[in-house]
Amino acid sequence: MGKTFYSKELLMRSIKLSSFAGSAVLLGALCSQASAWSISGIVQDKNTGAPLAGVSVATFNYAGFATTSAADGSFSLNNEGTESLLASQPASMAATLENGIFTLSNVNAHQLKISAIDALGKVTYQRSFYEINGSVSINLAKATGHRAKFLRVSKDGSSQTYMMQGKSILLREGEPLPMLNFAKEGYNSGFYQMKQETETNVVVKLSVNDGTSNSSSSVTKPSSSSSKAKSSSSKDNTPVDCTGKSYAAGDHNMSVNVNGKKRTFIMHVPDAYKGDKPVPMVVDYHPIGGSGAGQLSGTSYKNYTDAEGVISLYPDGTGKPGGMGNGWNVGPCCSDDDDIAFSREMIKAVEEKVCIDKKRVYAAGFSMGGGMSNHVACNMADIYAAVAPAAMDLNTENSASCNPDRPISVIMFRGTNDFVCSYNGGDSGHNDGLTFLGAEGNFKFWADKNGCTGSPTTNSDGCKEYSQCNDGVKVVLCVNKGIDGGAFAGPDGHAQGDAKIGWPFLKQFTLP
Repeated sequence: MGKTFYSKELLMRSIKLSSFAGSAVLLGALCSQASAWSISGIVQDKNTGAPLAGVSVATFNYAGFATTSAADGSFSLNNEGTESLLASQPASMAATLENGIFTLSNVNAHQLKISAIDALGKVTYQRSFYEINGSVSINLAKATGHRAKFLRVSKDGSSQTYMMQGKSILLREGEPLPMLNFAKEGYNSGFYQMKQETETNVVVKLSVNDGTSNSSSSVTKPSSSSSKAKSSSSKDNTPVDCTGKSYAAGDHNMSVNVNGKKRTFIMHVPDAYKGDKPVPMVVDYHPIGGSGAGQLSGTSYKNYTDAEGVISLYPDGTGKPGGMGNGWNVGPCCSDDDDIAFSREMIKAVEEKVCIDKKRVYAAGFSMGGGMSNHVACNMADIYAAVAPAAMDLNTENSASCNPDRPISVIMFRGTNDFVCSYNGGDSGHNDGLTFLGAEGNFKFWADKNGCTGSPTTNSDGCKEYSQCNDGVKVVLCVNKGIDGGAFAGPDGHAQGDAKIGWPFLKQFTLP
């Protein structure tokens, strides 16, 4: 799902670096010889771009590998010719995670304590065992509601820490690649999980620790080795050739293959599309339990985009057994499929069929679709020029790892009486593991993420707006300005976004 790094403010509140450095055993019996790995790059000040010297670079899961950035900010770290220190650790105790159930086997301990920790560093669950000789299991899904991101196992005075991703532990047997910590006094730490055995030209940008939890450091790499895989939709300045890209007007059922699974969507081609020039495109994500067809009939965007020949897409989400129906993988709920990869492949497939202006692709969505359009702003800022989520915010989990490639414009539609996704945020109340930032929290989050300064003003649409932001982007919150939301009708409730406001906002932005 993209790069793995966490700000010091969020992650390190209760997880100390020393506990990671001492955690050489991740799954018990790892291979006795580590794969050779190497990483090099440069560390910079995130705000000024100046090189940072004296930055400590260390590994969590390989004890004894560390370096310091040079005067020009450069660093290099490798284990070439070194036997894995994992091999020297006891291999008796093994840890597994299967469908939310965490199991430790081959345990021999007088006292064992297991602590579950969320993405904000808060201990959400803790349990102790005594005189154990065998195995212990904990249903983390039931105990923590899928909110745990880390597990700390304390056995007779020694501790190990495990990092989880989805339903599996992040670093598995056969994948002993380092997770790196970049630390310098006065700066937020940067955390990065290597994805390849050899990585070069990694750019680490550390932000000054100003005491705000939203000030995060970042790690990026060139597209040739980026862990946030780019499709051929990645932008360039090559003129778009529209030859052979005329297409019949109507609603076309289409599909792409993503990770061996067929994913479906509707491509809506308006009568005004002629295929003789590049046109913008809007991807409109449906709510939980919905479908692309349902969003096609419920959204108001095509009422405004059709006249301009704009192509619009209506993807189908997926669900979990016993869940609330088709939705999107935006955190602990409500799908296990890679919806970022799906969105990229879908856009790529459409760009091969119709003539799209690749610098003017936008995302919108309602309810969980609004959550998804927030989510793609974090993970697909190289594809989407701007986004317009309605009736849902980021949650505490996906906001903690949100790091867009660039500043991105966001317009949010929220109702003060929304009892599906509360305006004030907090637990969703639907036993789905989602805890929302709230409308004002989401507004402030995107303002901070985009480097906006000053206080928000009221724009001509009556919406709150941050207009002094990095790279000319804007962050807008429209309160009680949605359209009929069906069962929860009324703009102050759980409602679709108003495209009369949303579309003019979106179309003013292009990718740099």
